[in-house]
Amino acid sequence: MVIKDTADWVQSQSRSIVDFISPSSTHSPILLQPNILSFGAAAAVTMGLGYYLTKGSSTGSYTFNGVTYTGNVKPLVDPMNQSRILEDGSRISAYLKDDNLQSYLFEDAQTLYQGVRRGARLSNNGAMLGHREKKPDGSMPFVWETYNEILKRADNVSNAFRELDIPAGNDENIGIYSKNRPEWIVTELATYNFANVIVPIYETLGSEASIFILNQAEIKIVVCDDSAKAVGLLKFKEKCASLKYLVVMDEITEELKNSASQHQVQILSFKELEELGQKSEGKYKHQEPKPEDLATICYTSGTTGTPKGVMLTHANVIADGTCMDFFKHTGIRATDLMISFLPLAHMLERVIESVCFMVGARVGFYRGDIRVLAEDIKELRPTVVPVVPRVLNRLYDKVMSEVNKSTFKKLLFDLAISYKARDMANFNIRNDGFFDNLVFKKIRDGMGGRVRLMITGSAPLSTNVLTFVRAAMGCVVVEGYGQTECVAACTVSMEGDSLAGHVGMIIPSAQIKLVDVPELNYYAKDNAGEVCVRGHIVFKGYYKNEQQTRETIDSDGWLHTGDIGKWTPEGTLKIVDRKKHIFKLSQGEYVAPEKIENIYVRSKYVAQSFVYGESLKTCLIAIVVPDVETLGPAMADNGIKGTFEELCRNEEVKKLVLEDMLAVGKKAGLFSFEQVRDIHLCSELFSIENELLTPTLKSKRPQLKAHFKQQLDEMYSKLP
Repeated sequence: MVIKDTADWVQSQSRSIVDFISPSSTHSPILLQPNILSFGAAAAVTMGLGYYLTKGSSTGSYTFNGVTYTGNVKPLVDPMNQSRILEDGSRISAYLKDDNLQSYLFEDAQTLYQGVRRGARLSNNGAMLGHREKKPDGSMPFVWETYNEILKRADNVSNAFRELDIPAGNDENIGIYSKNRPEWIVTELATYNFANVIVPIYETLGSEASIFILNQAEIKIVVCDDSAKAVGLLKFKEKCASLKYLVVMDEITEELKNSASQHQVQILSFKELEELGQKSEGKYKHQEPKPEDLATICYTSGTTGTPKGVMLTHANVIADGTCMDFFKHTGIRATDLMISFLPLAHMLERVIESVCFMVGARVGFYRGDIRVLAEDIKELRPTVVPVVPRVLNRLYDKVMSEVNKSTFKKLLFDLAISYKARDMANFNIRNDGFFDNLVFKKIRDGMGGRVRLMITGSAPLSTNVLTFVRAAMGCVVVEGYGQTECVAACTVSMEGDSLAGHVGMIIPSAQIKLVDVPELNYYAKDNAGEVCVRGHIVFKGYYKNEQQTRETIDSDGWLHTGDIGKWTPEGTLKIVDRKKHIFKLSQGEYVAPEKIENIYVRSKYVAQSFVYGESLKTCLIAIVVPDVETLGPAMADNGIKGTFEELCRNEEVKKLVLEDMLAVGKKAGLFSFEQVRDIHLCSELFSIENELLTPTLKSKRPQLKAHFKQQLDEMYSKLP
C-alpha cells in the first residue's frame, strides 16, 4: 500500500523482529520447544484441549440476516453485506447510514493543525513523543515529551523559518530528509503553523530524483537527521539553485562545514534553529491552514521517468483517518502507545500517527537502527503496531520451519490454528485461551505482550499467513489497500472479520467502482474491473504536472488506480491483477518489468527476457533466451562446449549469464529489488508464431506466464 518502501530496509527490519521473537528455544513459542514431545506434555495437551473445547468464553450474541455470531466483538455491519451498491453501480461502505461520505473523524479536527491540539486537550497535556536517550551511566531509557512541549518546539521552529525569510503560506515547501524521530514531527507541525507544505525526501529515491524534487518544489531549506545526508545533498548544490539552508539534528561534522562554506549554504543545528525561533517569541502569529490547503507533497519514486509529487491536502489526510472509525472495540485512544518504525516519508505511517495525535495517544520512536528494533519493541510494549507484510511473512516461515520438523508439533499447531480460526469466525478475539498460552504466548511476548491493534498494508498477505498472525497475536489484525494518490487506505478490513484473501470494505470517506478492462477480460457486470476511487481522500493532483493528473483523475473525479479488483460475495474488495504491467513485491516495492527487460537486453548474452514477479514474493525471476551467436563462442572461451540447447541446460552457463545480467543492471542503476534472483534459459525465441509476441513484437505477458508456469514455479520453490 502507498508508495515504495525500501526493500533492503524492510528485509533487515523483518529479520530483526523475527529473530527476536523466535530465534531459539529461549525466545520461541512453547510449541517450538523439544520437550513438548514428552508423554507428559501430550497428556497435558489432551486434557487442555478438552478443557478448551468445553470451556465457554465471555461472548455476546449478534444476528444479521438470520446468521448468529457468538463472539466478544460485535460485527460493525452485517459481515455478509459490507458494502452498499449505489444507482450508478459504484459502492460505499455499508457502515454509512446514508449516501453522504464521511469527511472527518472528529468535528473539531478538520486539519492536522487542529488535530494535534485536540489531542493535547484530551490527554491533559500528557506524554506525546518518546525516544531513547543515553544517560551518564550508559543506560538508554525512553524519555517522553508532552504535547505542549512538542507544540512549543514546533512554535520555535516555525518562528525560525520566518527569521530565515521562509515565507508563510501554501506556496512554500519545506524539505525533510530523516529517519523517524521526534524532530521529524516537530518539523512537520512547524510547517502547519504557517500553512507551509512539508516535502519528505528518502534514500531510495536516488540522487537524480532528489535533485528533481528540490528543483521542482523550489525547496530553500531541508532538515536532515545527520551530516552525511546533508553532505550528500551539497554534492549536487550546483544543480539546485534554490537550496539555501540545511538543518542537522545530530552533530555537524567538519566535512559538512567545509562543504557548506564552498557552496555558500548556511548550516544550522536543530538546536540552533529552535533557539533562533525562541528569541523571536511573540513576533509572529500563526497562519492556520484551511482544510483545502496542501499539507504535504509526497513524491512517488515510480517505475519510469521522473518522480511524481502527490499533492495531499489537510482535508485528504483527515478524511483518510476515518478508516479508524471501523474499530469500535480496539480503536486508538488516549491510553494507547504506538511504535513508529515504518518510514514517515510514506503516508501509511503518517495517517496512523495523525490519528494517535488527535486522540492524545503516545508514539514511541525506534532508535533508527533496525538491528536493535526488537529491544525497542520489548521496552515500549506498544498497543498499536503498524507493520509490513514482509515482517509477518518471515515470522510465519520461521515458525513453520520448526513446526514441520515434527509430526506432533505439526498436529498441535494445526489444532491450535483450527480452533482459533473457529473462534475468530464468530468474531471472538482473545489471547487467554488454552492454545493462546500453550502455543502462541512467546510470539505475543516478542511484540511486547500488549498489542491490541495491528495494521498491515503496502502489499497483500497470503491467507495462511494472515490467519496465523490473527491466531497467534490474539488481537485485531487488519489489512488495508490504497495508494499515495488516495493518501493511504481506501479499503480496510473490518474489526473482527476473520476472512482472509481480501483487503476489506470501503472506508467511510470513499466511494469505489470497478471499470471494464476488456483487454484483460475483466468486466464490471461480473463484479470485476479497474479499481476507481472517488471521495474526500482523492489527491489534489500531481505537483506541476497537469497532464499526468488528467491521466489519473477523470473528469468526474474518479482516481484510476491501475489495479484490478473483484467484489467478494461479502461486499469486500479483492485485488487480483494490474491493468498495466506494473506490480508490487511483498515488501511493497513497485516493479516495472518491461523497463528491467530493456536493460537486461544490453547484456551480451541476452536476446530476449521475460521478467516476472508476484505480490506474495520478495524477489524477481526471469525467463531468458540467450543470444545464439554470442553464447557458444563465449562459453567456449570459458571451457564449456555443447549445442545451444545443451548450453541452455548447463548450470554453469546459467550462472555466467546471470552474473553478466546483474552487472549490466547494476551499471544501469537498477535497485537491488529490481534485479532478478534466478533465471531459466530457454533455447526457443519468443515469436508471433508461438503466440508469445504480439504482431508489433511486444511480449504477451499473460501467455508467457502460462507457457513458462512450470519453470517459474520451480524457480520460486528453490528461493528462500
